[in-house]
Amino acid sequence: MDVIPYGGWDRCLRMSAGPVELIATLEVGPRIVRFGPKGGSNLLFENPRTMGTKGGPDYKGYGGHRLWTAPEDTVRTYEADNDPPAVTEVEGGFRLTTVLGPSGLEKSITILANAEQESFTLIHEVTNRGSEPICIAPWAITVMAAGGVCLFPQAPERPHAESLLPARPLVLWSYADMSDPRYTWGRRCVRLRQEAGTEPTKIGAWVEQGYAAYALHGHLFFKRFSGTWGNYPDFGCNFETFTRHDMLEVESLGVLQTLASGETATHTERWYLEIDAEVPEHDQALSEYLERLASSRPGV
Repeated sequence: MDVIPYGGWDRCLRMSAGPVELIATLEVGPRIVRFGPKGGSNLLFENPRTMGTKGGPDYKGYGGHRLWTAPEDTVRTYEADNDPPAVTEVEGGFRLTTVLGPSGLEKSITILANAEQESFTLIHEVTNRGSEPICIAPWAITVMAAGGVCLFPQAPERPHAESLLPARPLVLWSYADMSDPRYTWGRRCVRLRQEAGTEPTKIGAWVEQGYAAYALHGHLFFKRFSGTWGNYPDFGCNFETFTRHDMLEVESLGVLQTLASGETATHTERWYLEIDAEVPEHDQALSEYLERLASSRPGV
């Protein structure tokens, strides 16, 4: 670990796990602003309008990875994170914690590096520091750079005679168009491409396999999250993806919980990077490829 300048900020925390590096700024957030191969391109979106800035009362979309709370709310969700987070060293990494805002929700991300697995574990925590109970879910949003494609699995296929009940929700936002050519609805996988000059679209799903990916620049970002069923927000989504003209988000969510004063909700992700990945185009081959990755990359 070392502290370096990056993206216009003077103090950023750089961590390594084998050939992969992660950078989190220490001047706003918590906000992870870089993830990629050492010496290579950043797979995370860097917002040119806000990179390197800090301070102020209004929310800023810096890009990178952040912790929000669901369901989405124009006030509580968009609380500004423009001040330096508190930094605590823990075994294997660091914990970054927000300055407490008007919502009374304290948000922290603990980042742990695993050199042997070439992975990072991100522990997201939301603590109610207010006096009244509040019902929320932790919402981990990774904003990816432009030009790639998001990949996530469909529910496992089962014959009609063996599976009479529905397999999982597929959730559409009001601005999602299923005929949008950016989507490919495969039997085994769904793809959403990021393209310039396009309007926003968003979908969500229950992904029991507990993984999603983003292919860009010949590499594959592979995110693991919980596939244990529970009371998830947004009609039962533990995974969501949003894209617009300049970026795409790979999002995972924790279960909805009513937090009394002092209680904490926790949501964990594990990040991997496949360098020089050969991602299949055919739906069946893609599904088998992602399943092989998941079988050898521990979940949470």
